[in-house]
Amino acid sequence: MENIGILFDWDGVIIDSSRQHEASWERLAREEGRVLPEGHFKTGFGKKNEWIIPQLLNWSSEPAEVRRLSLRKEAAYREIVVESGLNALPGVRVFLERLRDAGVPNCIGSSTHRENITTIVGVLGFEGLFGGMVTSEDVAHGKPHPDVFLKAAAKTGVAPERCVVFEDALAGIEAGHAGGMKVVGVATTHPATELTGKVHRVVHRLDELTVADLRALVFG
Repeated sequence: MENIGILFDWDGVIIDSSRQHEASWERLAREEGRVLPEGHFKTGFGKKNEWIIPQLLNWSSEPAEVRRLSLRKEAAYREIVVESGLNALPGVRVFLERLRDAGVPNCIGSSTHRENITTIVGVLGFEGLFGGMVTSEDVAHGKPHPDVFLKAAAKTGVAPERCVVFEDALAGIEAGHAGGMKVVGVATTHPATELTGKVHRVVHRLDELTVADLRALVFG
């Protein structure tokens, strides 16, 4: 039986730390004496800091300064997570254990920084439930380019066309399609009505789907 691969975005799919991410941008802006444009967070959601800082916020286009701001933003995020705590989204642990028990390989493919993910995997006690991760540090082009998911598919050992991407952000959904994968939209960041027609399946929780459902999505 041919295997399938499951590729996960992180924020909005495994966890919801949008509140902590938004707070970290606000903390950074206060520290730097900068102004955040209205609606910046929704516009930049799912994109790399290296795009957000020069293109969306117009704070700097100097690579060294963009890197400094980006690293400080992520450090602020980790501080806020430690201060306020974090939980996995409902149904995530059950779904990950379902994949593990069925021997279905998976990999994280996220615009989030690696240190953020490894920190939170430890906080949640999710060690051993993910087959690997590809993060913003591993690719030149962030979503909506498919690079992060193509690299994640390679880590599972499964061809992209037999992989299912779980995404909540429109940029990530676009990346999954660009990589030739099946895409499941998770209705956390956007309502189900907004995702319908843009993905192959919409769910509110990951554990709505069984391994048989996933295989049917890939093989018909």
